[in-house]
Amino acid sequence: MTATRDDVDHVVDVRGVHKSFGTLEVLKGIDLQLRKGTVTVILGPSGSGKSTLLRTLNHLEKVDRGTVRIDGELIGYKRRGNKLHELRARDILRQRSRIGFVFQNFNLFPHLTALENVVEAPVSAQGRDRTEVESEARALLDRVGVGDKLHDYPKQLSGGQQQRVAIARALALRPAVILFDEPTSALDPELVGEVLAVIRDLAGDGATLVIVTHEIGFAREVADTVVFMDGGVIVEQGPPHEVLDNPQQERTASFLSRVL
Repeated sequence: MTATRDDVDHVVDVRGVHKSFGTLEVLKGIDLQLRKGTVTVILGPSGSGKSTLLRTLNHLEKVDRGTVRIDGELIGYKRRGNKLHELRARDILRQRSRIGFVFQNFNLFPHLTALENVVEAPVSAQGRDRTEVESEARALLDRVGVGDKLHDYPKQLSGGQQQRVAIARALALRPAVILFDEPTSALDPELVGEVLAVIRDLAGDGATLVIVTHEIGFAREVADTVVFMDGGVIVEQGPPHEVLDNPQQERTASFLSRVL
């Protein structure tokens, strides 16, 4: 099938995605198409399926039905006739190397320095030249404000510094999209601003970002699209001024009345 212009522009293309854990259906047929260079914020109560959806985008969670494509490439599977077959582990890792993921608990390697954490994946997963990657990693760590922490280990860094190293690590992959799973939820309140400032700068530079967060004010400021989820479905989506200021669905309005 020939790709349309919309297919080319949609860096994230989710079609009919279902996901269950045992008898609990967490995602109930998600359709979501996101354009290159846009910032999408996913909001919703705990248990709404936000983080599970995010994790299906790089196959950290396998989908039960439906498809996920990033930059036009089917994620986690290859098609043979009318059937999908899961890719081999090394092919999945290759795909993940083009999808940045920033976890709420940082997930840095404790035995590696900040610089080594950033260098590791581009060299091992992408096969890039270590000297070139190290030079780029130094620049990225400087960009996110921890250029003076190159040789510090994670335990020597504050939570905010660790998360900024994690963002630099994601950027080092030169990803098609960067996924953020509640990137400030594990931080002390006074450290939240420094991490949001880095993400705000990335948004201003035209990166494609998908962010699960509870920071409504931040969503209003940086998002091109706000997606509200509840009960495993997308209830409402649109520009921030529509979804946050004039929601059309009662479930959205009820949620916002409790958090604003």
